Amino acid sequence: MGAWTRIALAFAAPLLLTACLLTPGKFESKLVLNADRSFTYSYIGEVYAVDQSMTPTGSDEKPAEAAKKKAETETKNRAIADALSKEAGYRSVKYLGDGKFTIDYQVSGHLTHAFIYPFNLDAQAIVPFVAVELRANGTVRVKAPGFANEAKDQAGPMGGMGGDGGSDKLDGIFILDTDAEIVSQNNEEGPQAAGARKTISWKVSPLTRDAPTAVLRLR
Repeated sequence: MGAWTRIALAFAAPLLLTACLLTPGKFESKLVLNADRSFTYSYIGEVYAVDQSMTPTGSDEKPAEAAKKKAETETKNRAIADALSKEAGYRSVKYLGDGKFTIDYQVSGHLTHAFIYPFNLDAQAIVPFVAVELRANGTVRVKAPGFANEAKDQAGPMGGMGGDGGSDKLDGIFILDTDAEIVSQNNEEGPQAAGARKTISWKVSPLTRDAPTAVLRLR
């Protein structure tokens, strides 16, 4: 089990019976991370909620039971939209029905501790799209587990949690923009330089297995 799977499982364990797994759809996401540790992160696009508490609909399920389940799920998803809209950084959160949200999120700050997006206890968002991990040696690891389907290849409680849900709708681009030294990264095309700044762009789809990852050296 990978490190980020263990972290997600630690967050998720108490919530698995009630939580909604939030997964990306069509999106553009950008992380501007500077050597002086200032950063801006944005996510604009679709998000889908996959209800982990719902049992698969069986052929013997009565129409009234199915309708009740759907109504309960819709109520829960509207509550998720309300919870997210109260969090700093969300400029717009709209629930469109059938588990689909549109989100406009941007936050800026100084990297004095790890940064994870999204993680909201009220919305019970349990698996991060992007995680930024500070290390003691002056480096920082950026990894975007939500922008890949690598969990489908892993056994254990978190393996394949996306199922037939939003992971199959994954269609977007994640951009890392930095003036820091790039120690390592897993994009075959490598960084593109423009003066002192460098950008790495990962195009992701349902076929993406390796999460976008980079290690930077900060000041």
